[in-house]
Amino acid sequence: MYVPTSFAETDLTVLHDFIEQHSFATLVTDRHDEQYATHLPILLDRSQGKYGRLIGHFAKANPQSETASLQKVLTIFHGPHAYISPTWYESPNTVPTWNYQAVHVYGHYSVINDSGELKHVIEQTVRFYEAAQPTPWTMQNADPGFIDQLLQAIIGFTIEIERIEGKFKLSQNHPIERREKVIHALKQHQRDDDQAIATLMQAQLPGQL
Repeated sequence: MYVPTSFAETDLTVLHDFIEQHSFATLVTDRHDEQYATHLPILLDRSQGKYGRLIGHFAKANPQSETASLQKVLTIFHGPHAYISPTWYESPNTVPTWNYQAVHVYGHYSVINDSGELKHVIEQTVRFYEAAQPTPWTMQNADPGFIDQLLQAIIGFTIEIERIEGKFKLSQNHPIERREKVIHALKQHQRDDDQAIATLMQAQLPGQL
């Protein structure tokens, strides 16, 4: 990923937080000289290795589930994004752009073959996403035979993280007054991502830390 210095985020804790907050990711792999991509929930285990480990699963019917162990893969975590109009700057010689946040994770892929470990991965996934529910659903709510049947239809995997790149493009390369004008313009919009980008930009202004 092209990451100019102005937009680079290198704090591992910040990057880990981002991955957990935006955990519906895109996993990109190579297979038979073609690139495959699947959009799926991926969990982070911060305790493993220098940079952590990713955990997820595929449907066996997905051709990407045949990804070989030890292959280097890319996982993309997407944050909010917003179009920025040059009219908002009220300055000459400016052009349209896009503000956004994204984190790219590179690492080695490994297949989970053990049925007990695969079930544990699914239990972790369920706990993570059900935690905010008033009455969290658990796998114990379903018939064991039904769960076993579902587990036979999926493949689990882990990704040992070797490198993380964060790009938080929030107009840091513009003067404060321009950034404030962009924030004001974005706040007039109803789109959730526009509001989110405005909030993130506001937090980066001097005196906001």
